[in-house]
Amino acid sequence: MRAGHEAVGGESRRPHADRVGGRGVRTGPPQNRRPIPQGLSQRRLRHVQAGAERHGGALRMARGGSLPLMVRPALQFILLWTLALLLLGSVVHATESSLACPDWPTCFGTMMPEMTGGVFWEHLHRLWAGALVLFFLAALIIVRRQLPGRTDIFRLGVAGLVLLVVQSVLGGLTVIYRLPDAISTSHLALAFIFLGLVTVMLVRTGPAAHPASIAGDPAGGMVRRAGMWAACLVFVQSVVGALVRHTDSGMACPDVPLCLGRVIPPLDHPMVQLHFLHRVLGLVLAVVVVTQAWLVITRSGDPVSRRLAACLGAGVVCQVLLGFLSVAFRLGVPYVSAHTLLAATLLTLAVAMAARHPAAAVPA
Repeated sequence: MRAGHEAVGGESRRPHADRVGGRGVRTGPPQNRRPIPQGLSQRRLRHVQAGAERHGGALRMARGGSLPLMVRPALQFILLWTLALLLLGSVVHATESSLACPDWPTCFGTMMPEMTGGVFWEHLHRLWAGALVLFFLAALIIVRRQLPGRTDIFRLGVAGLVLLVVQSVLGGLTVIYRLPDAISTSHLALAFIFLGLVTVMLVRTGPAAHPASIAGDPAGGMVRRAGMWAACLVFVQSVVGALVRHTDSGMACPDVPLCLGRVIPPLDHPMVQLHFLHRVLGLVLAVVVVTQAWLVITRSGDPVSRRLAACLGAGVVCQVLLGFLSVAFRLGVPYVSAHTLLAATLLTLAVAMAARHPAAAVPA
């Protein structure tokens, strides 16, 4: 109360209002309250200023400013939804539920079958994929309306929509023709391509497509090449892994880290050849990606690229361990599913690192 009486009829010890963002914002103590300590007052002032800047940015976006209001949240949602779809697809195969619904596009002649057993996983996978098509179409409309000048992003979106349609057809053919290896593997390959495409769209619609840390990074070309190499290796390894899964070669080498008790097993059977190829490629990928990640961490001037590289290197090591655990636990559903999800995550990290350092300027 003393501070209040001193403020009345006299000059206040602190100003009661500062100008923040062109408006009067009260940052000092009210008349009938205790004075706020100087440190707390400064922290509050910084908080108010930051809030005013965020509010002003939101107003600019809502009025059609340079930053998109809904594009990035929509693409982030699509990315997470796609990762979940890949996880569901892995669970469907690991639980042997791929043919739980013998017909397509319906399941036992209906769109809403009894969701029990394998039907639950298979039909949930179908519903999730159908929702992805609708969500991505909505995201494409948002891109067209809020980024009318970004034809590169819109073209990527159209390509992604075509991929989703082809992917849906491949999913149907997989069921109709009873899981042929080539179609089933192509089904996963297209899913990974779509995931990479969405990642590029997300990176290129960032609030700062070319921040100073990227424009002035002398190692930008090296970072881009490292990301591209990692993305290509992860994609090839994932396709080989899909072949291993769909040809039932996952236990062709039932021991780890050896294969049939040897460093190099007898390669007289196609299943052993395929499984061993997957292991060798995995080790090569781990060495190359960890080396490239270390170079990016030590040479790049972009902190985001360094974090992406660190996550990529650590993720590859975890992926090798998950591969061994999948064999050690006889293709247990948690290990196999996590193996697929981590592969998709590694692809996302690698593509993001490459797309963050484009070879040429992206049109604004």
